[in-house]
Amino acid sequence: MAVAQEAGSWIRAARVAFVVVASMVLGGCTFGPVPGPTEPALPTSTSPPTASGPPSGPARDVRAQLEQYSQGLIDAGAPAVLVELHIGAEVWTHAAGVRNPAGEAARAADAVHVGHITQSLVAVSVLKLAGEGRLSLDEPASTYLPELQSLLHQPEPFTVRRLLGHTTGMPDYYAALLHSLPPRQALATRMSPENMLAVAATLPWHKRSAQGLSYSNSNYLALGLIVERLRGLPLADVLRADVVQPLGLGSTRLTDGGPVPEGMVHGYALIDSEPVDTTHAALHRGSGATGLVSTVGDLNTFFDALVNGRLLGRDLVGEMLAPVYAEYGLGLYQWNDACTNGFYNGYVGDVPGYGTVAMASADGSRRLALAVAYPPSPLSNDTNAIALEMTGLAEEVLNGSCRLGGGVSFGE
Repeated sequence: MAVAQEAGSWIRAARVAFVVVASMVLGGCTFGPVPGPTEPALPTSTSPPTASGPPSGPARDVRAQLEQYSQGLIDAGAPAVLVELHIGAEVWTHAAGVRNPAGEAARAADAVHVGHITQSLVAVSVLKLAGEGRLSLDEPASTYLPELQSLLHQPEPFTVRRLLGHTTGMPDYYAALLHSLPPRQALATRMSPENMLAVAATLPWHKRSAQGLSYSNSNYLALGLIVERLRGLPLADVLRADVVQPLGLGSTRLTDGGPVPEGMVHGYALIDSEPVDTTHAALHRGSGATGLVSTVGDLNTFFDALVNGRLLGRDLVGEMLAPVYAEYGLGLYQWNDACTNGFYNGYVGDVPGYGTVAMASADGSRRLALAVAYPPSPLSNDTNAIALEMTGLAEEVLNGSCRLGGGVSFGE
């Protein structure tokens, strides 16, 4: 839920906020009071964590970091923690906690709401249009969506590139929604992207900083509308054709008005000190900013394919990557890769009830996706501290993987 904060602050804070033992930071957090009769019963984890095999050799340290962090979150009240780690040809998965109020054990292949990671997939669809000559990144966005001016009352024209890079200064709709609607209603109300942008337009535009980065989910609502306009299809269908089907991502979808996907991990937020199920919140349905449901396995597959040019040509991938001095490109975050003196690329999702981080080395040989159903906390427009911790942990684990070397097995 870091929607009104600058994206750069996520990464700077994450690099100094890394913790190995989550319980040291989160001790004392609970699920809150017993819910009333109309609220969901909170799951209790009675099943031991599952993983893909016992630690072996040097890999033991990497696994121990993730297992210890996972257990700390479970002890702090998180319903579930899911992990998939790739080091070379070796893959390790881990799941702790429960997926639903019935207390079914969570599995690493369970789906979660990955929130802002949606934006990386939308960025791919925009770059595909650019590659086909259907749009230019440096043309005004209103060229493709003329109604943007009347919706947003922008102080100056902005290009498609600036939407992709969060440099328009556009206000974020989420902060305005929290102030204009009761929290339960904000979560339970499905709004069109146009209506959300109209809500954003009630707030002042941000002054552009020296770097120009001003993270706002409204940018990707506008991009989703542009994609729909140029393709003549709903955004969900475009993402399916551009990303999901080519990569065989069987558990990845843009949320819709249907039932909660079977096997999805439930997330919760506190409203009036009571837990409210946020698993399929109407607020996110169809959203190009936060609407995606996926798994840690699918996310690892996606970012590997993206950085290795299997979804876009190398020139278009190059457009997405951040400059060496920056932390955000076009739909991708960037972190330092101490193993190669290069960079990891990926994204962070932080929405009510859920936090997710996925990052991959430049060659895709080292990848980590980590998803958490948060210990329930009040709805807020601030970054959840756990999202920062997860990001720091992911970077630390991948940097620590250098010493594993070739031929080291995670499993049996």
